Amino acid sequence: MTFLPSAHELDQPDSVYDIVGVGFGPANLALAIAIEEHNETVAPDQRLTAAFLEKQPSFGWHRGMLIEGATMQVSFLKDLATMRNPNSRFSFVSYLHDKGRLVDFINHKVLYPTREEFHDYLRWCADGVDHMVRYGLEVTAVEPVAGSAAPGPVREVEVSALDVDGAERATYRARNLALGTGLVPRMPDGVVRSARVWHSSEFLHRLADFPVAAPRRFVVVGAGQSAAEVADHLHRTYDGAEVCSVLSRYGYSPADDSPYANRIFDPEAVDLYHGADASVRNRLMEYHRNTNYGVVDIDLIDELYRRSYQEKVRGENRLRIMGAAQVTHVEDEADGVAVQVRNLADGSEERMTADVIVYATGYTEPDHAVLLGSLTGACRRDDSGRLLVHRDYRLHTDETVETGFYLQGGTEHTHGITGNLLSMVAVRAGEIRASLVARRHAPVTVPV
Repeated sequence: MTFLPSAHELDQPDSVYDIVGVGFGPANLALAIAIEEHNETVAPDQRLTAAFLEKQPSFGWHRGMLIEGATMQVSFLKDLATMRNPNSRFSFVSYLHDKGRLVDFINHKVLYPTREEFHDYLRWCADGVDHMVRYGLEVTAVEPVAGSAAPGPVREVEVSALDVDGAERATYRARNLALGTGLVPRMPDGVVRSARVWHSSEFLHRLADFPVAAPRRFVVVGAGQSAAEVADHLHRTYDGAEVCSVLSRYGYSPADDSPYANRIFDPEAVDLYHGADASVRNRLMEYHRNTNYGVVDIDLIDELYRRSYQEKVRGENRLRIMGAAQVTHVEDEADGVAVQVRNLADGSEERMTADVIVYATGYTEPDHAVLLGSLTGACRRDDSGRLLVHRDYRLHTDETVETGFYLQGGTEHTHGITGNLLSMVAVRAGEIRASLVARRHAPVTVPV
């Protein structure tokens, strides 16, 4: 089996990569795998050169929510490779075989592995392509290569990165970029994170350092899967603590995972969505939001309801599901955090003191063009100010830029609900790889 030289061996002043990836989450990891498999099957002069830059010191994916027993919401077959290449040595089945657990997993009779196991699979994949990755480097700027804008359009860019200690600066030249920096945790307007005000993305990290041995009360804000998992974990872990789950709807709503609704996650749905006009896209998104956003697995809903009911039988009220409610005020105090909750139906207010409030309020898409510095102005946008994106996930740019800027995420408005999800990472990686190969020889005339 043939491998590229390590990223360190390729770090030469005159090296120009076919693609540099910014960030190394599952999406860019899937792209690295697709490139690796391409390079194993072609002649040396047809191989793609790639380097991926990740600010974390090692691979990690949502480690703050690797709650014991929490399962994935996608089938193990929607791993980083199988839907693109069922024979891939980077499939989840290959991982199980390598770990000696294939028979055990088959006997387990599940489609949805635990998040802990899937994270281990991702890390196993990352180890298989670590020769393409530089960890501990945060990209700080992207600029045209000096002189490349004359006499024609920009064909190469310089990617500047700084290590986490600030001791090392590195510069990479690339013909294309894959922007995969991930989503940004979202907090309500006016709410600032603190020692007692957390976002669910940091939940387990914060909990591990939490100094209160016997907490009295937790408040969890949100109605989706993460909110329910956080409430469930706190309720199981702290026997004496009250857990107040505040959600604006009446209660948790189940995800629509019926077969026809799930077709919104199929590769063919991307073609349909990308080719539709804006009004159709908006309708499709509204119709099918309940396949992913603000919804909870029915088994977890049933379990939380069962516990809440049993507490009523015993005359307890330790798990409080505060539906049709909203947190209106949060204020740190000496020994806790003051929380004001308003009932949206009757307007009544309840004030409570909690040890911690956890906001499981989701994520927002970053504006990837911000990272592009002076090249930002070349990126075209729609009437709503959102980036225009070709079917092959390249940003629309004007005639001054020929470099391909591929988006790994942040394409929900152009490619549908899978734009930020695991469901399409394998197929998308193959499409980006095919675009890179084609544009390497005909960068201007490749159809989109």
